[in-house]
Amino acid sequence: MSTLKRPIVTEKATGLNEKGRYTFEVERTANKVQIKKDIESLYGVTVTEINTMRTIGKMKSKGTKGGQVSGRRAHGKKAIVTVKEGDVIDFYGNL
Repeated sequence: MSTLKRPIVTEKATGLNEKGRYTFEVERTANKVQIKKDIESLYGVTVTEINTMRTIGKMKSKGTKGGQVSGRRAHGKKAIVTVKEGDVIDFYGNL
């Protein structure tokens, strides 16, 4: 089972792609060694650096017939991966 959930494709993350940095959503229990191993085997690139961050789920609420219902989105974890100069990860190659 892979520790990678999905690549994050936002305007900010896409700007980092030009510098050789790619952003992924990963399992909360994943460590840097597991993330590096998965990315190198899945995309065939050499990883030079990994930065991870834990994210806190936002509070959400909505009004229903039964009253106000509130809850929280799931917590998560992100990894920003720097690859060796010249290596490229192509997210759109399989479309």
